[in-house]
Amino acid sequence: MAATGAGRGAPHDGGGAAPWVPSEPTVASLKAAVQACRGCELFEDTTQAVMGDGPEGARLMLLGEQPGDREDREGLPFVGPAGRLLDHALESAGLGDVPAYRTNVVKHFRHERGAGKRIHKSPSRWHVAACEPWLLGELEAVRPVGVVVLGATAGQSLLGPSFRVGASRGRRIDWPTERFALTRQPGWLVATAHPSSVLRSRQRDADLAALVADLEVARDLLR
Repeated sequence: MAATGAGRGAPHDGGGAAPWVPSEPTVASLKAAVQACRGCELFEDTTQAVMGDGPEGARLMLLGEQPGDREDREGLPFVGPAGRLLDHALESAGLGDVPAYRTNVVKHFRHERGAGKRIHKSPSRWHVAACEPWLLGELEAVRPVGVVVLGATAGQSLLGPSFRVGASRGRRIDWPTERFALTRQPGWLVATAHPSSVLRSRQRDADLAALVADLEVARDLLR
């Protein structure tokens, strides 16, 4: 990884986040460095970058897509309605007391403006690729045993564009060592739906139950 601070304050050059990522990342140093990131254009119309949150040494990492409007304003991941539903699902799955590190693939809120508010817009593959050095830094700093990927964007960021939630959810998936070589690899992934999709669902009870069932797989793997 490149050293922190290179290019700090410069406009984005399309080269991705690597110049801003600490060479020996810790949770604290990543949070301190991310606000200077100019690896893509998303910083230009957001309040702040939103780095992950949780303890170093957390055995479980929860990986979503990107911060939402409230996360962008507060600077923490999963503090909006989807985060509250995720908390409920974790508690129901027996993971409420398990220390977890929560983060997103993309660290800035991509959106468009309409009707006087900011409307979520999914990040492009380029944004995911540009932000990848931050995620790799978090994985190196936290060194989780397993990763729960929440939704298609998170799954594709680790497993490639052919990943589909419906085909992969609720089972153990080996860490993709051929794609990502880390000092200490997570042992496994478990894929599930993003809690925001459960909130939007017309069959919310059934989809919430499926989310809880997938998280129970992660619980059993941790044990």
